[in-house]
Amino acid sequence: MHQPPDFTSVAKNVASLLTRTAQRHPALPALAVGAHAIADYATLAWRVEALATTLRRHLARGDRVLLASRNTPEYIETLFGCWHAGLCTVPANAKLHPAEMAYIAGHSGARWAFVDQTWAAALAGSPAAPAAVADATMPEHVIVLGSDEYRALFDGRAAVTAEPVAETPAATASTAPLAAPTAVAPDEPAWIFYTSGTTGRPKGVVLSHANLMAMSLSFLADVEPVSPGDSIIHAAPLSHGSGMYVLPHVLAGAVNVIPESHGFDAGEILSLLPAWQNVRMFAAPTMVKRIIDHPSTSTADLSNLAAIVYGGGPMYVEDCRRAHAVLGPRLAQIYGQGESPMTITAMPRRVLNDAIARNDDARIASVGTAQPGIDIRIADSNDNALPAGQVGEVLVRGATVMQGYWNNPDATRATLANGWLRTGDLGFVDGDGFLTLKDRSKDLIISGGSNIYPREVEEALLAHPHVAEVSVIGRAHIEWGEEVVACVVLRGPHRDDMVHAVIEAELDRACLERIARFKRPRAYVFLPELPKNNAGKVLKTALRERLERD
Repeated sequence: MHQPPDFTSVAKNVASLLTRTAQRHPALPALAVGAHAIADYATLAWRVEALATTLRRHLARGDRVLLASRNTPEYIETLFGCWHAGLCTVPANAKLHPAEMAYIAGHSGARWAFVDQTWAAALAGSPAAPAAVADATMPEHVIVLGSDEYRALFDGRAAVTAEPVAETPAATASTAPLAAPTAVAPDEPAWIFYTSGTTGRPKGVVLSHANLMAMSLSFLADVEPVSPGDSIIHAAPLSHGSGMYVLPHVLAGAVNVIPESHGFDAGEILSLLPAWQNVRMFAAPTMVKRIIDHPSTSTADLSNLAAIVYGGGPMYVEDCRRAHAVLGPRLAQIYGQGESPMTITAMPRRVLNDAIARNDDARIASVGTAQPGIDIRIADSNDNALPAGQVGEVLVRGATVMQGYWNNPDATRATLANGWLRTGDLGFVDGDGFLTLKDRSKDLIISGGSNIYPREVEEALLAHPHVAEVSVIGRAHIEWGEEVVACVVLRGPHRDDMVHAVIEAELDRACLERIARFKRPRAYVFLPELPKNNAGKVLKTALRERLERD
């Protein structure tokens, strides 16, 4: 594996990745919807350049542009069009509440917004806009992706026209010289990612062109090798990890496939595999579970599936083993945060496959080793470095770490302390350099003076065949400070209270077989489902609030 170049000292617009590939592989498919390619790289590069030309007439370098939409091919060309023009994109989760979207639009100071039809009324200030956004600062101009107004941007007309702009044939586009993207400084903002805000107002993570360059090269060097003509299916939101992975796949000359559903449907993903070669996709662990549980998975043709790269939440050992048994040696893991996107550690397929073959549960439970150019340090509460095997906060530094939080210097200083990103995650590094995460620091349970990591308890409970999902949280206790509570989703029809009493006893035994007695749950709450955010992460805050109400 080769360490990526240092992009902290080289000014390079990430839109140049598209220009480079269009010059080298103009006829390769770049965008597809379902099983059909809709644009090759020459056409996509021409359209991006045309869009950037129009955007420069209306917006100044560095202006922010909000994107709020389901996955569409127009989303990808708009990302590159903004970057080509020297603008900063603000991709926001399309499933947010209008008040949350209004906050992001106002806080980022987005001047324009590109949206799908669902968001058009809410962000355009029309009479149909919800009351929650009435007092918010809305973008000056809201354009619906794929509309007549959107198509008009590609020939320099900003107004709605009766005639849609015709696509430029690839042959013509490939012979015309492509203009270079706007020159940018390495630390110039390219993407502002707003955190989920589960503990307060979301913060805008500022990612520079250099950050995104380093992330792209690290993916190709340490996660998955991608060749021209390969493909990636974007079933996870383009506003998050899957959108980040557009960049390395464009750099490598792969086709970006948008499902016709514009999102994630396990059956649809399986049906698309025969249409494309060397298919990859990014998925949250909950998505992986839905794929392996889908009725058609057992008969699906998986020969074209190269890899599913999972991240964004814990993949428990039992779930990983089950996914490997169903999908074969096609799983790779990454660990990152919005503040160091997709790029802290990685466990490539060969490493994970080896761990499973050796029944090495400790290695399977880890999140791999540091990606190229990344330094990891485990520190105690006084910022002292801890030796291998000791649990502390995970600190990170490297070319992918954010520039800071948008318009939030206090939070930036607190999080980027002494040159290191404080992740808020607790974990340890073993003697071979593998990082194992225990939990978020705020989720640590301290009972009777002892530290209890919820993930340990969750792993033990998931070994029981009746447990489909579980989330362990702490609840205030007058004697012990906190007690362990397990919120459990059972498989099958196990709703009866008498059945619950029997299963509780079984779960206690499962815990005592695997973890210390003091770590086992003191109470069980059986739920039909666990509350999750739009990225599939369990909302422990919502579970705590429920316990307080009950």
